[in-house]
This record gives sequence, C-alpha cells and structure tokens, in this order.
Amino acid sequence: MLFFFFAATLPNALNAQVNLRDKIKNQTNNRANNKADEGIGKSLDKVEEGIGNLFKKDKKEGEQPKEQGTEGQPADPQDQVNPSAAAPSLQAYSKFDFVPGEKVIFYEDFSQDAVGDFPALWNTNGSAEVVTTNLFPGNWMRFVMDECVWTDELLKLPENYTIEFDVIPIGGLEGEGMSGYHLQLMQARNVKAWDHGATPGEGGFQFKVEYYGTPRYNTWFLKEGCQQLQLSGSKDDENLKEKINQKYHIAIWVQKSRIRLYQNENKIFDLPKALATDCLKPDRIRFQQGAAMVSNIRIAVGAPDMRNKLMTEGKLVTYGIYFDVNKDVVKPESYGTLKEIAAILNEVPDVKVKILGHTDSDGQDAANLDLSKRRAASVKAELAKSFGVNADRLETDGMGESQPVAPNDTPVNKALNRRVEFVKL
Repeated sequence: MLFFFFAATLPNALNAQVNLRDKIKNQTNNRANNKADEGIGKSLDKVEEGIGNLFKKDKKEGEQPKEQGTEGQPADPQDQVNPSAAAPSLQAYSKFDFVPGEKVIFYEDFSQDAVGDFPALWNTNGSAEVVTTNLFPGNWMRFVMDECVWTDELLKLPENYTIEFDVIPIGGLEGEGMSGYHLQLMQARNVKAWDHGATPGEGGFQFKVEYYGTPRYNTWFLKEGCQQLQLSGSKDDENLKEKINQKYHIAIWVQKSRIRLYQNENKIFDLPKALATDCLKPDRIRFQQGAAMVSNIRIAVGAPDMRNKLMTEGKLVTYGIYFDVNKDVVKPESYGTLKEIAAILNEVPDVKVKILGHTDSDGQDAANLDLSKRRAASVKAELAKSFGVNADRLETDGMGESQPVAPNDTPVNKALNRRVEFVKL
C-alpha cells in the first residue's frame, strides 16, 4: 500500500533512523538516473550537513517514553513534537460522528519491520521503506514515487467496514510546496498483480491529496457490465488543505455503496453512490504516487451495537478509543465512540460500570499494567468532563497484558488485545 522512500528533510522535518551515510552516498550516486532524486536533491544537501541528527528508536507498548531528562530536567528538544503539528483537543472533534467497526481484520503499524526495510506485508512496483521520526512516535512507511505499494494479500471485506490511517505528507516529487499521495480502495484482478496505472483492477474509489494539499476523490469502473456512474470532486477550502510535515488522521466509513470520508475532525466527503455494490467488491488498498509517510492502518468490520452489548449482555468491548504508544491521553478521534457510550450511560443514570484497560504484551508486565490503569482512568475522566457522565458511576482498573483475546504474534492480534472494556456492575 503505502510506499515510503526518502523525502524532503528541511530543519524540523523528518529524518530516517537508518544508515544515513550509506543512504546519502547511494542516492547521490544515483541522482542522475533516479527521477525521485530530482525533487529531493536540495534535501540531501541538508541531510549531509546534519547527518548526526539520527531519529530516536521506536518504543514498544509499555515502555516509558522520554519525557524528561535525568532527575527531572527537560527532555532533549529534538524529542519534542513540532508545536504547529500538535494534535487538537478532544472538544475540537465535537461534530465528529465516525465510529470504527467492531472487529479489527487488518492492522499495520510496521512494528514487525526493521527500520530501513521494505515492509513485509506489502508489495510494490516501485520502492518504500520503514522509518522512524523525531516528531511522531512509532514506525512509518515512507515513499517518494510515481509508482504504488499495496497490500500483498487480498482483503475479505463485507458490505460495511471502516478504514483508518495516519499520514504525514512530506513533499518531494512536485517540489517543497507540494504535498500529495493517493489512497485507492479497489477490486484487484488477481492477488499478486499490481493492477496497472491510475485506474487499476476492476474499479474502485480513490482519495488523493494534490495541487498544494487539496483533497480530491474519484471513482472508476472497468469491470464488464458495471454501469456505475463515475464521480469526481474536490474540497478547495484552505483550512482542509494538507501541509507537509503535519500528521493527519484519515477515516473512511463504507456502508454498501455509501462512502463517508473524514480528515481529522472534518467530514469532507459524503457520497451515497460511490461504489457499485452489484458488480464491485473492493478487496485491496494501495497507496500511489506522491510523497508521504503512513502508519496505524486499521480496517474493521461490523457496526458496533453498543447499547445491546452493554445493557443486555453486560459487557462492551471497544476498539474505538485510541491512545498513542505508551501514552494515556485519549486521542481526539475517539470522540465518536465516546459520544455513543456516554449517550447510553446518560439515558440509564442508575447503571454503574467498570472501565477496564488492556494492552498487548510488548514491553514489561509491570509497565503494561500501570499503562492500562492510567488509560482506563483517562477514559473515565473524559466521559465525565466532556460528556457529563456522573463520575461516581464509573470505576476503573487495568489488566495490562494478562487477559489477551488473541496471540500477541501479529499486528492484527496485538491490535485486538489493545482494547477498552465497559462491564456493567
């Protein structure tokens, strides 16, 4: 899917934690023959000047992040997130109605891949690599290319599902002022083919960011007998244009033929007839063209019946409350899920619940236990502060990694183990 090669690395931009000396030497030797180098030549000079500023290593679940230096001194400023790219508060998402699917069927954070390698679960007709950055935690797939990268195996998608990913446009091919990438949800012709060009496979839906960050979309249908209307459109709002070196959360909600697409807290497209459900069944995602870094790609199926789960069955398991690695602060894209849970709790004011946090098994047991307790407490605090739920009705605890629902052996299974549970008391 997403393929990350090397992009612009101006001051405060993104540098790869790889063997940069060898990387620079190889890229410099190949500039004349590599089209991508035309857009990043100036950036190479910048990296050569600052080659010592390598990226920090990715931290696993449960390990403590570097937030302070020795004996409470401020942390290294290179470890701090660019303030202009800081995440908005939960309240900024007050109109966000996206609720992710109930069961995760695909998850990719590139944690199983070595930095500098091409990611194992993907395929390409171009190039990409796994990197880390001093601005945002975790591993990312980075690309600067005219080609594409896609999921190696076909996906089994029902009529209703959600797709989410984090993306950082990094400029590159079109020059420093441009940000761009294409995400395609498509029906492939076969499992191993790259399916050709800008309109691949049998048909699909494409979200693309181009023309100085402008969000756009289009549909295409090539399968014989598929008569669906081909659509295209864009959002020219300056506030929605994506900027280089800033992180965006993209969420796509598919309900049969309808597609709703969100950029951070904003619903930017709502297309009732985007997919021809009678003849088109998407089974692959791929990233094409441009320059960006992507991570936390999550596909989930099934609309969660939260009321029935909590009030009738007595237990609600949700994967729609998000935290950064090692953090206990509820991420703002959790708003839609928290809003629905709060509505249920506020309608039945006599019911008490216990909120339980769970982690995967990465990191130390004790750290995971502490992290899960702090996350549960944060969920309680947000329900009370942001949604008016009486805090006296909410108990919290954390189970750490002690109650897995799947083996901790793949990104998907680890994502299933990272969850928040609400138990009716």
